[in-house]
Amino acid sequence: MPLPSTHEALIYLMVITSASDRDMTDVELARIGDVVRSWPVFEDFNQDRLIAIAQDCQKMLHEKDGLEGVLERVGKALPERLHDTAYAAAFEVAAVDLEMRMEELRVLQLIRRQLDLDTLTAAAIARGAKARLRTLT
Repeated sequence: MPLPSTHEALIYLMVITSASDRDMTDVELARIGDVVRSWPVFEDFNQDRLIAIAQDCQKMLHEKDGLEGVLERVGKALPERLHDTAYAAAFEVAAVDLEMRMEELRVLQLIRRQLDLDTLTAAAIARGAKARLRTLT
C-alpha cells in the first residue's frame, strides 16, 4: 500500500484522534472541516476528497495493523518540518469539545511519540489550542 500524501497524513491524524473514543462527534468532524478549509497547509488541497480520505483512514483502523499501522505510515509520509503542524491539527480535534477523554490523551501521546515531538513543543501547542477554544462561560 502506498504512503499517504502529506494532506492525507494530516487528515489521518485528525481522524484517529476523533475516532479514539469510538465516537466521532459532529463537533469534531466540523473542526476537521474547519482545519482543512482554513489552515494554510491545506491551501492546495481538493476539499472534495476529505470524506473519502477520512473513510479510507477508518478502514485502515480496522485492518490487522490498525492504529499502529496508520501512525507508522503517517510518520513516514510527513516531512519533519510539519510534525508540529500535524500534532496541532490532531490536538485541535481533541480539544474542540473542551474535554479530553483518556482515549484522546492516549492517541495524542502516541502521535507525539511517532512524530518525535519534544515536551515543550507539545505543551505550547496544547496551551495555544486551549486558549483559542476557551469560552466566556
